[in-house]
Amino acid sequence: MSKSRKIALAYSGGLDTSVILKWLQDTYDAEVVTFTADIGQGEELDSVRPKAQQFGVKEIFIDDLREEFVRDFVFPMFRANALYEGEYLLGTSIARPLIAKRLVEIARQTGCDSISHGATGKGNDQVRFELGAYALWPEVKVIAPWREWDLNSREKLLAYAEKHGIPITKKKGGGSPYSMDANALHISYEGGGLEDPWWCPPDDIWRLTRNPEDAPAEAQIVTIEFDKGDAVAVDGVRGTPFEVLDKLNQLGGLHGIGRLDLVENRYVGIKSRGCYETPGGTILLKAHRAIESLCLDREQAHLKDELMPKYASLVYNGYWWSPERRALQALIDATQERVNGEVRLKLYKGNVYNAGRRSKDSLFDATLSTFEDDRGAYNQKDAEGFIRLNGLRLRTGAKRDQR
Repeated sequence: MSKSRKIALAYSGGLDTSVILKWLQDTYDAEVVTFTADIGQGEELDSVRPKAQQFGVKEIFIDDLREEFVRDFVFPMFRANALYEGEYLLGTSIARPLIAKRLVEIARQTGCDSISHGATGKGNDQVRFELGAYALWPEVKVIAPWREWDLNSREKLLAYAEKHGIPITKKKGGGSPYSMDANALHISYEGGGLEDPWWCPPDDIWRLTRNPEDAPAEAQIVTIEFDKGDAVAVDGVRGTPFEVLDKLNQLGGLHGIGRLDLVENRYVGIKSRGCYETPGGTILLKAHRAIESLCLDREQAHLKDELMPKYASLVYNGYWWSPERRALQALIDATQERVNGEVRLKLYKGNVYNAGRRSKDSLFDATLSTFEDDRGAYNQKDAEGFIRLNGLRLRTGAKRDQR
């Protein structure tokens, strides 16, 4: 294999990337630059720097990207009401383009000729990281150790770590038996018993949300304010994008909102089963659709719903930086100019209910929709011609069938 002079590694400090750091140094005889992203995963990052330093890493980047993540990736996606395969709120998928972007920036800034990541050769993340990198740096060389080495089990990784003196931090209580990915939007769980789609996960799998059965016995009312399609305040308290989402996560977690058990279709062709917790995102989606119901023209709303599955697939499959996703985003963002106002929601035992919405840009006209006297605002006789014209093809077809 060709040698690399300098490699930028997406580094979490966990077992996989700690082994990868040493493996890259030995296999490629290269200097390694590490990059760790804080995107709201809530993990302690203090140990990352000394672990990298132990293996001679001189350039160590630990970046707080929480606000950028929510502002420039999560919120634009929620303007589209994106759901993959009708259920998944794309919590893992949406984090990858930001990590790829910053990894490429650091690689170019520090004079690296290659980047590396810890995604396996079976999953979606390898696709997302690498498509993002190629879109932003066409000449970049990508090193994916999971597609090269023979360390294809946890036991082999642990043996390698012990042989090379790589410290592996053991989590309190022995850690989780699942492969987990967390950020400001969600936590995902895969592996372990979840590999049997008939197996019911125990309640202790969940980290963000209370069991709905144990949630408060009384519903809680929450009001969310929107400005051009983005949530800007919760219960009258304005905040940054991350602060707003964090508050919604707390409320959703308290009421057991946002749990999902899903068998999904990976881009590489494998079906996988995972559990997801997205408390704030579940509330946000409900609220955003509620405010859009007031403010969007019918055809705007229907067009968005037709385009949404395509948009969601682009995010899921790693095409955030593609021209087609950017084009869709421009259209979606154009629909959000008048999506302003407030939505009132009721949170109760795992569910989110609409409890009111209002907007200065509302298209709702009570004089048109009322069952009472509309004072001539709508001439009901107009509906006769409308129906006859729209029924013309149906009548024509029925006459043919009668012949």
